[in-house]
Amino acid sequence: MPIKHWPIDHRPREKLIKNGAGTLSNEELLAICLRFGIKGKSAIDLAHELILHFGSIRALCHASYESVSHIKGIGMAKFTQFQAILELALRVLEEDLKDNICLNSTQTVQKYLQLLIGDKPHESFTLLFLDVKNRLLQAEELFRGSLTHASVYPREIIKRALHYNAAAVILAHNHPSGVPDPSKADLTLTHELIHTLKLVDVKVLDHIVVTGNKAYSFAEHGLI
Repeated sequence: MPIKHWPIDHRPREKLIKNGAGTLSNEELLAICLRFGIKGKSAIDLAHELILHFGSIRALCHASYESVSHIKGIGMAKFTQFQAILELALRVLEEDLKDNICLNSTQTVQKYLQLLIGDKPHESFTLLFLDVKNRLLQAEELFRGSLTHASVYPREIIKRALHYNAAAVILAHNHPSGVPDPSKADLTLTHELIHTLKLVDVKVLDHIVVTGNKAYSFAEHGLI
């Protein structure tokens, strides 16, 4: 049955207006973004199918156009809506980090990095460049692929830090395996970068390893 024929109190939009977005389920929120279902399926049904297929809303938003478009009723318009949802979430977190001290917002930093690189299929080495008050200036992916001494170039990191006139940085990379525990190579690389950046008066505040839903902070574990 189409949602427009449901009792008013059960319709997602009306529920949101009356009770707030936080009271809606994932399927109801996604249904509002989808707007319409397809023949034989309401927007709620379609939303449930999408979440079940991809495993989570996060995974859906990170999915490629090819994989999303295989679902009946999902085309370019809806795919771009999913991308817009993800980007808006990133920008909200980014605004928080630009307005607040990152050291006082460790959970926000980790959530931001999880959304930014946690679900990438390749390893991504990303830096958060911070000002003298430890507020975010810019986030930038500098290297991708297997992170080794050969693939991470300290000279390029120094160049970008000076470009942003950064006083400090937070190092970050993802583990596509889904396990955020750092390797010995991660630890060695971190200490080398701490030493290198110290030469230009840039402090490394943390190195965070992320997956889609987990994070490991070197600072929290006393490794920095």
